[in-house]
Amino acid sequence: MPLSATPRLGFIGAGRLARCLAAGFARAGYAVQAVTSRSPHSAAQLAAALPHCRAVADAQAVVDNADVIFLAVPDDNIGTIANSLHFATGRQDSIALVHCSGATSVDVLAGAHAQGARIGGFHPLYLFSGDEADVERIAGCSITVEADPELAALLGALARALGCAVLTLAGAHRMLYHGAAHYAASFALAALAEAADIWRTLGFDEAQTLRALLPMLGGTVQAARAKGLVGALAGPVSRGDAALLERQLASFESLGADHAMLYALMTRRALSLARRREHPPPSLDAMSDVTQATLERAFARGASAS
Repeated sequence: MPLSATPRLGFIGAGRLARCLAAGFARAGYAVQAVTSRSPHSAAQLAAALPHCRAVADAQAVVDNADVIFLAVPDDNIGTIANSLHFATGRQDSIALVHCSGATSVDVLAGAHAQGARIGGFHPLYLFSGDEADVERIAGCSITVEADPELAALLGALARALGCAVLTLAGAHRMLYHGAAHYAASFALAALAEAADIWRTLGFDEAQTLRALLPMLGGTVQAARAKGLVGALAGPVSRGDAALLERQLASFESLGADHAMLYALMTRRALSLARRREHPPPSLDAMSDVTQATLERAFARGASAS
């Protein structure tokens, strides 16, 4: 029996991701039939916000009432829950169990697959805030799908119903895919935290730092969207200002710890971007040399400290 083009959907987990996806699917006309969570209150809240949806007692009850079941739970729980489920004889090939993790292999759902159920991955590249506005903001984002062709087509349709683009991924590459995505998420926050730590030494608190730098970050993102990474590059590397870069690196070295190492490593990436320009600044080799010298001193200090 083929998958339905208008499947009944269910959610195991009722956190931020589940709330956004369930609300978006319901808005797009898909029936979200059942939801469960380790917190009955969270499941009840989500079900109450959706038309004709029920909060059910456990994960098996979701399977029994849906055609496509989304596992929106922490990675460590995916396999345990998947292996506890039973799929009724006669409808396995028309039912799908889909996890929402970026890093975890779809193979963790092998127990369901062995029973004949379809299995897949559906990973939104989005930081969920938990606000109702997530349903609007997710439009334009990408969702990465991994599944057999028929299920992948259905999951792609569900992603597009949310206004999202679809990426496909081979399972062997999930860890690099997920890890690299952190550069646009948690690592961007870590970079802002580094700026806040440094500005704190100048007398600015975190609120002042964010008020000053978030508009700059927003402008950078818009420039990258309009011009691409190479075209959006700005600052001393973009201008080829080797003397200024050398003074900057010296200032970071004076702070101690690993501030200079981080700045030099990121500068090296910026130099790589600058080299991709049609007419790169002629001083890039000199800038690369001073950056490398800073890194070597930083590594030497780290080695001696250990």
